[in-house]
Amino acid sequence: MKRYEHGKLHPVSLTLNGAQRCAHAEPRMLLSDFLRHQLGATGTHVGCEHGVCGACTVRIDGVAVRSCLSLAVQAQGRRVDTVEGLSGREQELNDLQQAFRRHFALQCGFCTAGILMSCSDFLQRVPEPTEQQVRDMLSGHLCRCTGYTNIVNAVLEVADNRTKEKRRMEDA
Repeated sequence: MKRYEHGKLHPVSLTLNGAQRCAHAEPRMLLSDFLRHQLGATGTHVGCEHGVCGACTVRIDGVAVRSCLSLAVQAQGRRVDTVEGLSGREQELNDLQQAFRRHFALQCGFCTAGILMSCSDFLQRVPEPTEQQVRDMLSGHLCRCTGYTNIVNAVLEVADNRTKEKRRMEDA
């Protein structure tokens, strides 16, 4: 296990939304702060700083994690995806983001980035979820505005559309 000297800056190189990035971080700097302040990925929001609210959720090597519970140095050499990377290079909204907009699945928007990242991870792992599975996944997020119903509807719509598209491609 690598030992880090307290107070000393260490280089952290990672792949952020498909692009190689490098910046320096103190050993105790949280990944959420590193992403926001060192790399400019301000879509990662910091809410509770205890891993409870889910606003800071990002994907590390494809798995949803709370960036306020991870250290920047732990991301060394890893792939980190934030909400800025969901839309891809063309900056068009992906299908999940479009469904959120169609279903009015956001209001103030503070929690939305983290919820989108969790939903993105969830739909890769569970491509045909039930409503209860979506609600269980969302139970790890705090949103004071939406009541979650519109978020659930958006996620279920995306899952259904992706399943239909996959079957269409298999039949072709």
